[in-house]
Amino acid sequence: MVSSPGLWGKLRAGLARTQERLSERLGAALDQPAALEGGAADDLEEALIAADLGVGTTATLLARLRERLRRADLEHPARLRELVSDEIARLLAESPAAPTERWPRITLVVGVNGAGKTTSIAKLAKRDLEAGRQPLLAAGDTFRAAAAEQLALWGERLGVEVVRQPAGTDPAAVVFDAVQRARARGVEHLIVDTAGRLHNKEQLMAELAKVHRVLEREAHGWSVRTLLVLDATTGQNGMAQARVFAEVVTSQTRS
Repeated sequence: MVSSPGLWGKLRAGLARTQERLSERLGAALDQPAALEGGAADDLEEALIAADLGVGTTATLLARLRERLRRADLEHPARLRELVSDEIARLLAESPAAPTERWPRITLVVGVNGAGKTTSIAKLAKRDLEAGRQPLLAAGDTFRAAAAEQLALWGERLGVEVVRQPAGTDPAAVVFDAVQRARARGVEHLIVDTAGRLHNKEQLMAELAKVHRVLEREAHGWSVRTLLVLDATTGQNGMAQARVFAEVVTSQTRS
């Protein structure tokens, strides 16, 4: 007797079918001659928005495609897929340049649960070591079971010290201790792990704001930055996360 799939199995199957339909729709809209006329433009617009590119970015992209096609003199018109790929690359290249790096530095790593914060911290620490800088890690996630142990394991593998306290400790206290130790040891880069939290949970976001206030108060002469780690499949919700996290870690400076 074959058992029926459970709830999660049905959900995964449904999501897989949705993803397949979106991919097919976008592929059909792109694999046609480069001419945004009639229903072709509408098909492409709908497919891009359905693929979570965003209304604003889709409008900008279509305007650039139309302008490029007006100026083009193509003996053999390219397919839209090639032009869209080219224009998306241009949009990404126009993103604001990264700020000038200043040292010593404190990096507060934030994000929702399961986005990869701890792994990203290990990568940042490895990059520091390869550049000849000595990092220090702070286990500010005192909520998730074994979070400090996970960070400590990465620290052991990299040969980097980890500042940690017992589970349930106020994360701000861990951060305070880490800043003092970083100063005493002449560390160039303090990287602070934090517990994963949804951006719409006010109490948890208030806790994060407290951590950032401690950093701002104690880190005189240090460059303090916040690094938001996002899941690559988040889509437009990533913009909402970025806005809320940015407000939380800057609002106290305006109050």
